[in-house]
Amino acid sequence: MTARTLTFQVTSVEDLTPDVFRVRLEGRAEAVAHAPGQYLELKLDDDTWVPFSIANAHRGDGSIELHIQHWPERSNSRRLRELMQHLATLTVRLPGGECVLDADSRRPLLLIAAGTGFAQMKGLLEAVFAADDALPVQFWWAVRERRDFYLESLAREWAERYPNFTFHAVTEEPLEPGFESERVFAHRGRIDEALAASLDDVSGHDVYLSGSPGMVYACIDTLAPLGLDPAHVYSDVFAYAPRDPLFPSGAGASGAGASGAAASAAPERAVKQRQG
Repeated sequence: MTARTLTFQVTSVEDLTPDVFRVRLEGRAEAVAHAPGQYLELKLDDDTWVPFSIANAHRGDGSIELHIQHWPERSNSRRLRELMQHLATLTVRLPGGECVLDADSRRPLLLIAAGTGFAQMKGLLEAVFAADDALPVQFWWAVRERRDFYLESLAREWAERYPNFTFHAVTEEPLEPGFESERVFAHRGRIDEALAASLDDVSGHDVYLSGSPGMVYACIDTLAPLGLDPAHVYSDVFAYAPRDPLFPSGAGASGAGASGAAASAAPERAVKQRQG
């Protein structure tokens, strides 16, 4: 899709945690089309466009959802917060990114996100559930502590509603007893270590990752010996922080290149690591 510059109405700004807020925008329905996993760019001034993952699948109603992490010490973050609170309209450029859902694939999905990388995964998952709610999906979400699961209730709702969906919560701080439930699992430590301790075989999977380059490549290094297929692994990181070879020496399919690339990564790189 060709990128378009549009004016959006700001319909709501909602604090999800002290650090993350959700913004809802509305534009012309026919102009807002985007693929699951893509991002948009918000105009701060003539020289500054800040990208964010689109946190919803295309609905045909002109609506857009963003998850924005607020960093008071970062000037762009402060300006964004002020804009959202005081402007009725925003100038937006969309869509961007090639890290999108493979609509023709029926391979099981492994989705891995850190922090507000959840936003991109939410857009992907909404499209997956609408197309094939029986497709096996594992969703891994890594944060520092429980309050950082800013839409934990939604992940739990998916686990309750879709028998083939599992939610794996990974935290640095311990989770209290009783956190786990049917198809909801708790892990403590680094996300790559949690994956190594829990997974045996990821061959035959489509794998999507949203996070910092360090996080993404650590996960790839963990999954490569487990059968990760370089032709079916997708991340924005491959576009703005490519690594050659993709796989560590001797692991997986001999360092072949990856498909997918630039989606919502630009957003998070500018304002948070990978911010929705």
